[in-house]
Formats: sequence, structure tokens, C-alpha cells
Amino acid sequence: MLNISQKTINSKVSCNSIGLHSGANVKMMLLPAPCNSGIIFRRSDVESGKNEIKAHYKNVVATNLGTTISNEFGTKVATIEHLMAAIWGCGIDNLIVELNAEEIPIMDGSSAPFVFLIECAGINVQGEQRRIIEVLKKIRVEEKDKFVEIEPAKEFAVDLHIDFDNKKILQQRFDYHSTMTSFKNDISRARTFCFKHEIDHMHKLGLAKGGSLNNAIVVDENGVVNKDGLRYEDEFVRHKTLDFLGDMYLASYFIIGHFKTSKPGHSINNKFLHEFLMDEDGWRLV
Repeated sequence: MLNISQKTINSKVSCNSIGLHSGANVKMMLLPAPCNSGIIFRRSDVESGKNEIKAHYKNVVATNLGTTISNEFGTKVATIEHLMAAIWGCGIDNLIVELNAEEIPIMDGSSAPFVFLIECAGINVQGEQRRIIEVLKKIRVEEKDKFVEIEPAKEFAVDLHIDFDNKKILQQRFDYHSTMTSFKNDISRARTFCFKHEIDHMHKLGLAKGGSLNNAIVVDENGVVNKDGLRYEDEFVRHKTLDFLGDMYLASYFIIGHFKTSKPGHSINNKFLHEFLMDEDGWRLV
């Protein structure tokens, strides 16, 4: 990732789908952005001047079953992690994400449709060099039985572990190494998942209104409910890795370092970024 030019997309591209939690129909468009813009979300249904939100960890305002960001005017965009993972996986530095609702469309519950959109738009190599966060020392954040830590490394890597009290999932581990692992082939198609007994509770909270077997894996006491089964044997841990990558890109820069994490979630992921980036001796921009 060192000595690499910044990238955006060549041309605008759009899609339509529903919001996982809102159930609302959403039209989303990806547009090229100039150097050093970062990832900007723009709500077309909100008045100009109050409708843009930068994809940044300090703008995260909710982490319940997804990552939500907001600006100072209270304009929000929810469930951004799958799209952010795709943007990261495609190596995009600068992008405008325009949508006409509060939630990113869920598509099939993975990042693969967003990767497809970016590939359709094409990659535009820009004229300025990418700046990267280089990790200088080990930093660890713990929360009960969960943790996220990072240490210096010459590449980006994630060693991620999950542990669920379900015989279909149990303990799973996935190692992502930027020099050996393909985001598109090994991560992007992994779908979000939930347990069947949780669905009624989510509905009572006004969540998962757009959820279905078309955009999520549903697991009960007997295993996977979806007729076609899993896309990867360990799809659950791969999706958690996808979520983690999307959340980490809210650092606003690509990171060179080796992550180790157990039972990660949107809350501890964001807590880690706050503590890591607040420690000015722990990293530098190169």
C-alpha cells in the first residue's frame, strides 16, 4: 500500500434495494470524488448544506446491529459497514455516496454487489499519493470477553475469532493477509446473519423490517434455514471479518498493521478506533 496513488471511480453508477432495518426503498448512487476528499455520504432527500457526512469514526452515533454516522445537523446514514468494506476492498480513497434515504441498501446482505458496482464504474488512478496509517506500537482495547488489538507489521492483516452458542457456528477463526487473501473472492460474498429466535425481538424494536432469506443467513437450533445453504463453509466468521474491515476504514485512511480480535462488534470496533487514534505515539501518517 506504500507509494500508491489515491483512487476514485471513473463514472457514476447506481443501484436500488431496500434498507435492512428500515424496509424502505433506497436508491443509491456512487460518484467520483477529487483527491483528499475521503468517503462522503450525501443525502439527496435532505436540504443542501446539511446533507453531507464524512465517513469517520468520530461521526459514529449508533452501533446497534450496524454502524450509523451523523453530522452536526442530525442527518444520518445507517448500516454503512458492508459498503465501507467494499470501498476498502476495492482500494478506493475518494468517493461520494449519494442516497435518498437514511439507510444504505442491503442488496444481498454482503459486499459483493457493491464490489460489482465499483468494478462497473471503473477505477480512476488520481494524481496524489495515498497517505497510510503506520502502526508504531501494540495497542489493545478490551470489553468484557471481547478485544481488539493491533501491532506493527509490514502489511495489513487481521486474525479474527468468533464464538457463538450455536452448533452450526461455535468457534471459527479467519486470517486475512493483504498479500495472500483476496477481498473479492474470500470475503465480499459473505452475508450478514441472525438467529431465528432474535427476529421477533428485532421487529419489536423496529429493526430488520427489510430482512429476508434473500439478504441474510438465518440460523435456528437445527442449522441454516436458507434453502441454498452457505456460500463459504465458514461464512459467519468471514462476514464478521467483512464488518470489521468496513468499520476500520472509518479511520479515513488505509492501515498498515496486524489486527487480532475476538468477538468483535460495531461498538468495540469504534471504541478501538477512538483509543488507537487518540494515542499519538501509537501511529503516524506516511
